[in-house]
Amino acid sequence: MSYVIACGDEGVQINQGTRFGFVGAGFQLDGFSDVVPLLKKLFGEEIAVAANQESDWLKSKLDLTSWEQVNASSQQQIEALADREGLIYAGYLPFADPKQLAHEIKGHMVRPLKVHIANKVCFTLAGGEQKYNLGNYVVSADWLSEAPKKLAELVIKTQVEFYEKLAGEPLIRVYEELGVLGEEVAKKNRQILDKMGI
Repeated sequence: MSYVIACGDEGVQINQGTRFGFVGAGFQLDGFSDVVPLLKKLFGEEIAVAANQESDWLKSKLDLTSWEQVNASSQQQIEALADREGLIYAGYLPFADPKQLAHEIKGHMVRPLKVHIANKVCFTLAGGEQKYNLGNYVVSADWLSEAPKKLAELVIKTQVEFYEKLAGEPLIRVYEELGVLGEEVAKKNRQILDKMGI
């Protein structure tokens, strides 16, 4: 099974491979460097990362003014992130037909251009995104049971706050409990989220 870290943007659709959702694919996300070894411990060393078009997080972090600038810098920034974190750079997810990337990853962007339609945040609890649901921002919580409390709160809360700001309203919480880590790990990760008040 191929695993890929990709943005939690509701438009990112992985047709082949399993997505771990992190805002901006982890770019300049505080604590992300500490999460990558936890993912590798749980799912193996060969984890890929993919860039995508219209990354609001990159636009914000790099203080860019147009989507053309964002799209031009996205691939370069995520490829550099892959080098820093010891991840495999899979490629770039466009607004187009599903694109075959490296590392047996295939996907594309499917929400409307320049428009967000998500009203939920989906936390994956046991092995990444198992099915694609348009309308959900995706946040990987699969690693929480392996993480110190402070790291868990920093990484999760930063993402939820960003997505709620983007949506302009509180988001409904939903949970993806299936995955290779099994029911017990999913339950433990869900309890950690509950204790955070998420």
